[in-house]
Amino acid sequence: MAVGRKDEPMAPVHLFSHGSTMMLGEEHQSAKYWEECGNRALENGIEHVVMMGAHWATSLPGVLISANPKPDKSPVAYVHPSKYKNYALNPDLDYVPVVQSYLEAAGIPAQADPKFDWIHDTYLVLIRMFPRGCPPTTLISMNHTYDPHFHMSVGAALRPLRAREHKTLFIGSGGAVHNLYRNVWGPMVKYRDSFAQPTPPEAWAMEFRQEMISALCPGHEEVIPAGEATPGTLIRSTKGAGGPLLRRKVTSLMKHPLYREAHATDDHFMAAMFVAGLCGSKGDENMPGEMGAEDWELTNMVNSQFTLGAWVEAKA
Repeated sequence: MAVGRKDEPMAPVHLFSHGSTMMLGEEHQSAKYWEECGNRALENGIEHVVMMGAHWATSLPGVLISANPKPDKSPVAYVHPSKYKNYALNPDLDYVPVVQSYLEAAGIPAQADPKFDWIHDTYLVLIRMFPRGCPPTTLISMNHTYDPHFHMSVGAALRPLRAREHKTLFIGSGGAVHNLYRNVWGPMVKYRDSFAQPTPPEAWAMEFRQEMISALCPGHEEVIPAGEATPGTLIRSTKGAGGPLLRRKVTSLMKHPLYREAHATDDHFMAAMFVAGLCGSKGDENMPGEMGAEDWELTNMVNSQFTLGAWVEAKA
């Protein structure tokens, strides 16, 4: 795994919860935050985006890398095609061998997939983040074993590309609390309203959501006590959010007693492992963490939007 230096300027990393398909068709706080993050990335000269989502996994050893020169988009349920059909995807074919070389140097098998079509877990975020045009983007698959340490090692192998000289922005697209079996689907099916909250979220969802915030924004309760962290409140860490401790915290969440309530399947949690690898070196120990936006859907699904690191700090 790449260790890194403490003095190298590094780009921030995003861990986004893409939620249901309605997150593409409706307005919400997360979309505003995604666009704000996209604007900051462009202002800071980003030329490449590398993403790991939650809907693409391979049964081959290692991972796959998107290399389709003209990828189609998978259909998006409950969303009018005008919201996504005309958005031109921009596969970063020249960057595929770069990503592949870093993975293989770390002993991670990586093959280019020239036929993969993009799924809403990635282009949903890109459309809201970069509404004026998709930047050159590379997608990395998960491995179907959903081994947390393997997916963390994928992020760790690519960490050197966070150096500002590479002009690369990394995004993990998954879910903070994402259990489709425990969602309340009635308002979405009947009224196309995924944001209706006829009843409060259940305690297990609230508690695991708090565990995620504590892992990615350590020390936040010193500024905003848990009972005062109302929707729309910007939550920031007061202690370093990155480093080896982040890797231990995030992987240990899969052993939390409420993990299986929060994630019936592991696919939407692997993005967190990917991000922990990207931000888990000794040189990342003092990086800030924030939860910049959050939306509850379907009563029990919380879409928390996290950023580790900061452009201002990287410029200093």
